[in-house]
Parts: sequence; C-alpha cells; structure tokens
Amino acid sequence: MTIDRHTLAVVSIVGSSLDVLGAMYLAYDLLGGEHGPLRTLTRGVTYGVLFGAGYGLALGPVFGLSCGATHGMTLAWEFARAARQKPKPGFWYDAAVSAIRGFGYALGTAYLFGAIFGIAFGILSSVGQVIAYHAGIRPTVDYAPATRPRMTKFQFLAAVNRTVGYAAAGYVSALLGHQRSMALSVGLKVGLVIGIVTALSGFCTPLVEWAADHVPAKRMGVIGVGLILVGFALQSVQYWLTLLDVTVR
Repeated sequence: MTIDRHTLAVVSIVGSSLDVLGAMYLAYDLLGGEHGPLRTLTRGVTYGVLFGAGYGLALGPVFGLSCGATHGMTLAWEFARAARQKPKPGFWYDAAVSAIRGFGYALGTAYLFGAIFGIAFGILSSVGQVIAYHAGIRPTVDYAPATRPRMTKFQFLAAVNRTVGYAAAGYVSALLGHQRSMALSVGLKVGLVIGIVTALSGFCTPLVEWAADHVPAKRMGVIGVGLILVGFALQSVQYWLTLLDVTVR
C-alpha cells in the first residue's frame, strides 16, 4: 500500500488548522464572546469546508485546500458585513476579495495544469469577479438568513453565469498554456465544477447565516473540543503510516 506525499501533507495541514480553530472556539470568551470575531470565524470555517470539500472531491485536495481557504476567508468578510447591514463596499474592496479568490484558483489550477495556466486563470478569475460585482452579482445578493436552505432565481442564474464564465476562462487558459488538444475538455470541467459548487453553496447560505448568528455560546466550547480531536487524528495519520510501514511516494 502506498500514499502520495502531497496528500499526506494536505492531511497534516488540515489537522493543524483544525487544532488552531478548536483552540479559538475554546477561547470564546477571550475573543469577545457573542460580539467578537468568532461569528465571522464560524462563517469562514463553514464556507471553507463547503467549497474545499466540493472542489477537493472534483479536482483534488490541493485545489480544494487553496480555494477552500480563500473562499472561506473572503466570504466570511462579505457575509459578516451583510449581517451587520454595512453599506455596499467600494471598488477596491471588491477588487481585493476577487484577487484573493483568484489567487486560490491560480494555485489550484497551476498545480493541476501548469504555471502558465494557473496565472492566466487567476487573472481572468479576478477580473471576471470584479466585473460581476459591478453588475450586481455578488455572494450577498438576496441575503436572508433562514432555518432551511433555499435558492432564488437570481442566485440560480448567477451560478449559470459563473459556469459559463469559468468554462471560457479555463478554455482560454489552456490555450495560453499550450494545451490546445485538451482546452475544451478542461474548460468544461473547470466551469461545471465551479458552477455546481457555487450553486450548492448558495443553496446552503441562508442556513449557514442563520446558524452563524444563533449558535449558543456554550456550544462553541463543544465545537472547539470536536475540532481539536479531529485535528489531532488527522495529524497523527503520518505517524500511523510510519508505524504500519505504509510507503509514501
């Protein structure tokens, strides 16, 4: 039995991250209680897991980790602002969150298809998201926390638009990366994956937002303990593999 060293590294990184998050949840009172940053952190973790798992299952753990982290962080900022009923952010804010998510896409696709593809895809993604924001297509559109998932017609059309846009970006990036023979298939695959994951996350958003603002304070400690235990288990995988003489390639 063998296991890829990159996969093992991803498992260990995820385990370490969960340990840190668990410690933060246990330190709930020190971080400001119900008016502190843990509500935003809850959003970031949840959206990071949603996008990371969706992308990871379809395009591999490296793509899932890079895009899950950048999506979780930026979406937490945006939805936290929406929850506090802050005014609509300006151009530079939109450009910053778009660039961060574009960087995640660049890392993930560079690992899969090469550096030129990744750089091109990251730039096209960032520019495309800024244009979409300017047109009124943003994650917080139709923001309405609820106790059950839902999707509006506008959100569905936005997901379709995202599918088409990222399919085109994938096609162009493949051409620039001298992968002409597989440009169409890569473009369609990347576009469909991003569109489907976006639609599923949008469907879950109302429930996530309701939970982020209504999780009881005492439950934060329970969540923290659970995260630390899961993180410890993931970190110990590398040592179990050594103990069981599993080959790492």
